[in-house]
Amino acid sequence: MHKSIAAIFISALALPALAQMTPVGVWRTVDDKTGEVSSEVRISDNAGALSGRIEKLLRKDAKQDAVCDKCVDDRKDKPVLGLEIIRGAKKADGKDLWEGGKILDPDNGKDYTLRLTPIDGGKQLQVRGYIAFFYRTQVWTRVP
Repeated sequence: MHKSIAAIFISALALPALAQMTPVGVWRTVDDKTGEVSSEVRISDNAGALSGRIEKLLRKDAKQDAVCDKCVDDRKDKPVLGLEIIRGAKKADGKDLWEGGKILDPDNGKDYTLRLTPIDGGKQLQVRGYIAFFYRTQVWTRVP
């Protein structure tokens, strides 16, 4: 009986380390062009598909009541605060990356094909959005 309690305890200690190698959590985004911290995004897992919403706008000039006026889908004219910008990414078989979803840039209303890769032991997230051969990559930092 003592061996099973020890096994449970050791497993419980390992869970936080495993949980960090996932995009699920809250991330501080950084604009890849200016280097400025721009927002916090909460990524959650919904039955194996990731979604992400903007929780905070952090740019100095951010308008907290801004709407996505350049969006062309169901997010058109919706508030940027609370906006779902990540949809449908799924874990790749045998790899620590999530792909196949879309990421929206609310500044230009464009949807990009998405790839998310936890790096630096899960402390950072490489976020790549691409259309054909053109892509943008940002590195987001996990909010403790």
